[in-house]
Amino acid sequence: MSLGRPPSEDSPPEPEGPKAAARTRKPRKVAAAPVKEKLVLEPAERREALLGVIGSAKRRLVLSLFRCDDFTVLDALANALERGCEVEAILTKRAKGGKKRLKKLWGALEEMGAVVTRYADPVVKYHAKYLVADESTAIVTTLNPTRKCFSRTWDAVLVTQDPSVVKGLLTLFRADAAGKPLPSRRPISRRLIIGPERSRSEIRGLIAGAKRSIRILDHKLSDPDLVALLKERRKEGITVSVLGKHPMDVEPHGKMMIIDETRAILGSTALSTLSLDFRREVSVVIHEPALVKRLNMAFHQMSTKAGAAASLLPGDRIA
Repeated sequence: MSLGRPPSEDSPPEPEGPKAAARTRKPRKVAAAPVKEKLVLEPAERREALLGVIGSAKRRLVLSLFRCDDFTVLDALANALERGCEVEAILTKRAKGGKKRLKKLWGALEEMGAVVTRYADPVVKYHAKYLVADESTAIVTTLNPTRKCFSRTWDAVLVTQDPSVVKGLLTLFRADAAGKPLPSRRPISRRLIIGPERSRSEIRGLIAGAKRSIRILDHKLSDPDLVALLKERRKEGITVSVLGKHPMDVEPHGKMMIIDETRAILGSTALSTLSLDFRREVSVVIHEPALVKRLNMAFHQMSTKAGAAASLLPGDRIA
């Protein structure tokens, strides 16, 4: 029986039975666990969603506030402090018609024991609306915790346990509270659109990448560059619908954009030059089909009253 040629030194070794084969088998990829997210649209439920997350915090709460006149929210923050939870808040230096209110809010938070930071940038207003509890649950919302936004506006609250969103908001809060620029070596979650650093480029990219439709709810849509881009996309056959500047069943406040009925963007970012270039804004990208479907349905219901006006962009002539 011929033994054949001996293997050369460069030849790969032959597997030796089932155990060796098992050692060479590639490990299976473990599917990531689904992210827990909840979308709240009904006015009465928005307050409860916010109070629920604040009430669940055991160790630490960080949040940004632009306006707040709802005493149940302030009471919930006071209760968190009483049970030993740290509360840290960042406030804008100024808001339209609200310097006295901001000073009062600042004093109320400090009096109850919260650590309050006034955003130091001399130009940029702090308009972002977010909250993180115990480094595990985050809220990104379009609303201010005010009686108005809890009763008669269109607004939305996203409650998420996505680790990338939670970590990104904490990174943002740390940098802004310290008056430092966002870290470049550790990029913030791609689900978060942070302004003014990333708002214009990322929103422009979303509009430019649309394949079928762009739906916008934004009563402040006015930025010349984005309006021109939307008109260009419309000429290319993309359906562009805009709500907010015409009569609606509710008062417009929250900002939303839906791309191709498959991705939605919710948050504080308005499609105006001031918001895009001169404000700290935070919006979140939503991919979950069930949540995007709800936002599409909400948009459709609101657009029924607007009728043909929903196809108009700033500068269009009314036929």
